[in-house]
Amino acid sequence: MTKVLELEGITKRFGALTANEDVTLSLHQGEILALLGENGAGKTTLMNILFGHYAADAGSVRVFGQELPPATPRAAIAAGVGMVHQHFTLAGNLTVLDNLMLGSEPLTRLRSARIAARRKLLQIADRFGLPVDPDARVGRLSVGERQRVEILKALHRDARILILDEPTAVLARPEAQRLFETLRDMTREGLSLIFISHKLHEVMSASDRVAVLRGGRMVAERATAETSPAELAELMVGRRVERPVREAHRTGGPVLVAERVSVGPQGARALDELSFTVQAGEILGIVGVSGNGQAALGALLSGLMQPSAGRLTLAGENVAALGPRGMIRAGAARIPEDRHVEGVVGELGLWENAVLERLRTPTFSRMGFVRRAACKAHAAEIVARFDIRGATPETRTRLLSGGNMQKLILGRVLSSNPRFVLANQPTRGLDEGAIAAVHAELLAARTAGAAILLISEELEEAVALSDRIQAIVKGRLSEPIGADEADPQRLGLMMAGVWEAQAHAS
Repeated sequence: MTKVLELEGITKRFGALTANEDVTLSLHQGEILALLGENGAGKTTLMNILFGHYAADAGSVRVFGQELPPATPRAAIAAGVGMVHQHFTLAGNLTVLDNLMLGSEPLTRLRSARIAARRKLLQIADRFGLPVDPDARVGRLSVGERQRVEILKALHRDARILILDEPTAVLARPEAQRLFETLRDMTREGLSLIFISHKLHEVMSASDRVAVLRGGRMVAERATAETSPAELAELMVGRRVERPVREAHRTGGPVLVAERVSVGPQGARALDELSFTVQAGEILGIVGVSGNGQAALGALLSGLMQPSAGRLTLAGENVAALGPRGMIRAGAARIPEDRHVEGVVGELGLWENAVLERLRTPTFSRMGFVRRAACKAHAAEIVARFDIRGATPETRTRLLSGGNMQKLILGRVLSSNPRFVLANQPTRGLDEGAIAAVHAELLAARTAGAAILLISEELEEAVALSDRIQAIVKGRLSEPIGADEADPQRLGLMMAGVWEAQAHAS
């Protein structure tokens, strides 16, 4: 097979941290290569060097036999390299066509070639099975549609090598399956693909070959057909990984109670007459296809939205009277769905984010002055307990990998000994070892008596952690079932709203 990409001896350091050390990797025409590794293993850094975002301290990058100049994205694009970032780089107020043309025309051109660009976009969309409306506002598109636009943007610039960083991190499983079917069709057209993922079932089903990074070094390469999820997990982490098992135990009284709660005006409700109870020492799982009201439910349980009807109480107090600050004081904590937008302030230090929601408590401030030593000591405990790699309390939070950022949020939440925890997609973008650690911490909080509401699009996760499960469909909730009754077929029917159709029929 023809080599289309060669990285040789890539080394990259950020101060005392070595992100990549002497990494050598190749890619062949028509191949799908999966790049695996723990959070902070150096995967994204390596791809950013390939795409020209970073300059390597040592080593070289050759594309189709030609060496690329360092730190020059324009040269990488001209050579046929396209990159789809984990966090989309699209302008929500512009159309699909505008986003594709952005930065692709010289400023000296007197007239934009929109007609030709539109024609090319529609041809590419048809060729690769990625239908899109060129005039649609990106801000109004679903997450899956935005992913499609990011891929089309790279293909519109004649990419022959496509890098996808966590392409399914924000996609539901059906969307992810359709994406990988499309990617396989692309390789038949001659494209070559590298995708970063932590989801081992995706790696096994979608890739031809797997490369594994650990601690910035290349530790293994395997033909996908000759390996297994268990071996890959062990190669990533350096030890055998086993997820914790939920054990039966006695629950306490109700902590969070929703009685026919709705959000939004009649006829256009984001949430419609929800009723549920979360008891002390229990995990209630909410499953559903993305876009069925999970975001509104997360905002409601964070105090960011108020019920338009019904009653929601936390430890007997009316949530509508609490607001976000009041909910924190009442013992609520949250792991938000979007860690970058809602979870942390990237420009602040790790220690500042570690105390952000509890800064006004006597432990961390006195008479209006921040007790920095106490804050930094608390952050150091979180770094150690939750294994936040390569970080100190002073580290700028935006420099953390996505997984390490998630560990910081989890540490902030669970170190406060909360009465109630909203865990909204708590393991999104995490590696297998980190997932096992997060599950262990959530189960430990359950054992300690916390009431936990888990919103997850990963069915295996919901079944493994939850005591009871409800499905959310178009802002409505099914009746709860025990986790022992939750086989994939029954959950699939619940997520399709079959229970609601039966209720209407009766």
